[in-house]
Amino acid sequence: MLLLGIDTGGTFTDFVLLDAADLRIHKVLSTPEAPEQAILQGIAELGLQEAVSEGRVRIVHGSTVATNAALEGKGVRTAFVTNRGFADLLTIGRQTRRELYNLQPPLPLPPVPADLCFETGGRVDAQGQTLEPLTDADIAHLLEQLRAANVEAVAVCLLFSFLDPAAEQRLLAALSPHWLTSISSAVLPESGEYERGIATWLNASLGPKVKQYLAQLRDGVAPSPLAIMQSTGGTLDTDQAGERAVNLLLSGPAGGMAAARFIAGQLESSRLLTFDMGGTSTDVALIDGDIRLTNEGRIGPWPVAVPQVDMHTIGAGGGSIAWIDAGGLLQVGPQSAGAAPGPACYGRGGNLPTVTDANALLGRLRPDYFLGGRMTLDLDAARRALQPLADQLELSLTDAAQGILSIANEHMARALRVISVQRGHDVRRFRLCSFGGAGGLHVCALAAALGMDKALVPVHGGVLSAFGMVVAPAERQASRALGGLLRTRSQAQIQSILQTLGQEAVTALQQSTTPAGHSTLKPSLDLRYQGQRYYLNIPWQGDLQQAEDDFHTAHAARFGHRLPMAVEVVNARVQVQVMGGRIELPEWPVRTPATPRDQCLLAGFSAPVPLYWRDDLACGQVVAGPALVVETVSTLLIEADWQATPDRHGHLLLDRSGA
Repeated sequence: MLLLGIDTGGTFTDFVLLDAADLRIHKVLSTPEAPEQAILQGIAELGLQEAVSEGRVRIVHGSTVATNAALEGKGVRTAFVTNRGFADLLTIGRQTRRELYNLQPPLPLPPVPADLCFETGGRVDAQGQTLEPLTDADIAHLLEQLRAANVEAVAVCLLFSFLDPAAEQRLLAALSPHWLTSISSAVLPESGEYERGIATWLNASLGPKVKQYLAQLRDGVAPSPLAIMQSTGGTLDTDQAGERAVNLLLSGPAGGMAAARFIAGQLESSRLLTFDMGGTSTDVALIDGDIRLTNEGRIGPWPVAVPQVDMHTIGAGGGSIAWIDAGGLLQVGPQSAGAAPGPACYGRGGNLPTVTDANALLGRLRPDYFLGGRMTLDLDAARRALQPLADQLELSLTDAAQGILSIANEHMARALRVISVQRGHDVRRFRLCSFGGAGGLHVCALAAALGMDKALVPVHGGVLSAFGMVVAPAERQASRALGGLLRTRSQAQIQSILQTLGQEAVTALQQSTTPAGHSTLKPSLDLRYQGQRYYLNIPWQGDLQQAEDDFHTAHAARFGHRLPMAVEVVNARVQVQVMGGRIELPEWPVRTPATPRDQCLLAGFSAPVPLYWRDDLACGQVVAGPALVVETVSTLLIEADWQATPDRHGHLLLDRSGA
């Protein structure tokens, strides 16, 4: 069985094909209006049509369909159903203000218009006891209202339904024959009616678009199996993905994290601090043995409380625009030149200075090697774009370009500190992992800014998210709200709940086309001090006292203190993963150590800098900085006090000289 990972981006759709003997990469221009067209085109250009039609290719796809629809507000017409007296639940939200000191903030649009919010019976209290039953008359009246409203999907969120889902399940049985229906007790069976309601509404409003897209793609690749990447870094069968659209919002970025986790398992250290620098933004995250998940994510203005990779995103990328603020200070981003027109040096009509233009003017991007020589860089256009900014700052073009890179690096270093230092991690124990097309030009500078002595540029880092689709395990998560003090629960009771959740997740996996393989169960508890709003997720080791001790330790590491207070248990969780078989990257070829292909003059370096083609390098060859290492999809700048060595899989391990 061949493995094909596909990551759909805004500009390119990336492909990684892996079989027992080879790894191939490919790119085609994306087709945003019909993403499946670019995918089928890439399959044809890779010569896989016959293998796909014979069912010999397992395809895993990272999709932006749900993400784009949520950000652009293009979900289907969706009704929101809740208990009587709570129709404005989503409109009120948490009553938090984006601008704390603005006394007259603009009124945000509600997620669901008032005429699509409906009330019914079926209310239970905080102990799960029935306060108002759901009657047949309630259901009949609701059906009439929904038909008259001409809706395409329905989201049902009854208060405390996670304690007793019976009323929601009755509504699901009555409504699902007519509309795609999501119930909160299935989407997010946890406390927090606003967060649970938003997650259920997103799931319902995005579901029809996701189902339609995946059905078209599945028909195009049948009978080969097709899976979709979830926001947690695990895959989901497409037959179930349409019912879990809210779990796909970070589908693409999660692929990069799945790849980073795989690579960490190949290295001596399992600790990686990652940054994915693309054209518009930079995503940073941390891996300490495994991907870290969060329930505090957001999409646009909305909270997304379903589990997803814990990632911090900033508007700093290769296309980020440099500008001067009202005080005369140089700024970079968050506005971006995007893919069209893009940076000025791309020669597509861009006339604003960007980070990529600065790198080109400083000689770090080489016109003869950019995209393997398939794309010419217009350095004159880059100079014309930077000249007005340099004149206003009274700097030379070189100094202005250096200033742009310094500010962009500081933005990214600050983001990396947020995800690591501010959460109690010593970054000196981690290796900085760079991927994305623009990351290699900044990795040494960022590592130095953070006081790190080790870095990593993975093989084929420019298509790492697509590679992550190939190596990601099939995964399901199950959770249940608990509540109450941890010490009031018995160890046997906690263990029984976790076993039940584990069986639910395993059963869901068995109902899909997941390949057979070894199952891994990861039980955990969400714990907090009594009275706190937020919680920490703590792995369950089978012992109540151990869980409480681990929580105190984690709280001290994250927030700098521990409290002499009772510990509450909020939720129980189980993550189940199945890897269909051991995957090995091809061995890097044994060859004679490479010699430079060129000598380049770079601003800031007193002597010519050697340029190497990455595929020429030999396993174990030491490339001392300063040097440039170029490949088809990215460029690496090795600073003067660094050296790089390809390992047996071709990953470039960077170490600071003398460290």
